[in-house]
Amino acid sequence: MAPLKRRVSSTQSLSLDEARRIALAAQGFGRPRPTGPVTLNHLRRIIRQIGLIQIDSVNVLVPAHYQVPFSRLGPYDRGRLDDLVYRKREFTEQWAHEASIVPVEHWPLIRHHLGPHERRWGALSEFMAARMEYAARVLEEVRSRGPVVAADIAEPDGTQGRGGGWWGWTMAKATLEGHFARGAIAIAERRAAGFARVYDLAERVVPAAHTTRTLARDEAQRELVRLAASAMGVATAGDIADYYRMAPRDARQRVLELASAGELREVSVEGWRDPAYVHPEARQPRAITASALLSPFDPVIWFRPRAERLFQFDYRIEIYVPRPKRKYGYYVLPFLLGDRLVGRVDLKADRGARRLRVLAAHMEAGVSAEEVAVALAAELRTMARWLALDDVSLERRGNLARALNARLRA
Repeated sequence: MAPLKRRVSSTQSLSLDEARRIALAAQGFGRPRPTGPVTLNHLRRIIRQIGLIQIDSVNVLVPAHYQVPFSRLGPYDRGRLDDLVYRKREFTEQWAHEASIVPVEHWPLIRHHLGPHERRWGALSEFMAARMEYAARVLEEVRSRGPVVAADIAEPDGTQGRGGGWWGWTMAKATLEGHFARGAIAIAERRAAGFARVYDLAERVVPAAHTTRTLARDEAQRELVRLAASAMGVATAGDIADYYRMAPRDARQRVLELASAGELREVSVEGWRDPAYVHPEARQPRAITASALLSPFDPVIWFRPRAERLFQFDYRIEIYVPRPKRKYGYYVLPFLLGDRLVGRVDLKADRGARRLRVLAAHMEAGVSAEEVAVALAAELRTMARWLALDDVSLERRGNLARALNARLRA
């Protein structure tokens, strides 16, 4: 039976345990996984509940956007997520937190804060401004040809480009991305080879009701704050700003406006320096019964200061750390058990050997190795089956390895 839930009470302070349960329930961990097949409706519900899924194509294990629903729903047909995004087009890609999958109706909201993304990229706006004639030509070619990949578009001198700067992008790729960032182009599909983006005019991908809808900037920002607050349950203004990567000053102003209007409630959370805000629909379960491996790009952990405040969990993605300096491993997934992050495992899908490899397993201080190992072994087996891998192998690195090995061999 699912744990009973109640609305967050009118008290002005929350314990850290209460805040964790509210936050995890808002992220879809407040109910058990489906007992039967995961349906399109399950996927629709979870994406809309958390607002967006960050896209990452690193395939050491499985691309991150597929894992986020798995953590909440359990094994599902990944093709169904592709159907919702690229065929049914109920969701679409856009720059939100980072490159993300968002509900298609959020297209006009996202458009109002694309500027910060261009600034983070450094010179993308300048790149487009300096090549206005070429940019217009590329847009017209997409208009006349229909869906294209970057390799279909010639460079300014008419040659087939080779990647250089801009993350290895060609001039054509950078220009298509510039139009995408500005909302003129949308992502029509992804090609299996290299997960390549296929570009088309936004009006041919996103329904006209959304591409033609106009909102004042502050109105769009208020709605993004509402969405972020709903997805987090309880959050500081800084947490809310990070969720959709809004400018902190703008987010803080919109938060204060919504709090003044009674749409958000200010509270204090045990151990938090800054005030927090609770969404009016937030629920506080009596318990969280989750057992889930979290992608490094999961919304629960992607903002380090929030993960540290909520879970006392210091997490860094070490993909870009030189191997001798890595503390836990290359592709490390935190393990959520109940309402705590209790461990972390370095995983790799060895598709040639049809094996899920656990390269290292660590547990946090103050937890039971046996309890964590039992739950983690079960979740690893579930993940292996989902990825069509035959078994789980363990390399004995980390303070949880011995107990986990015993459970995997049992």
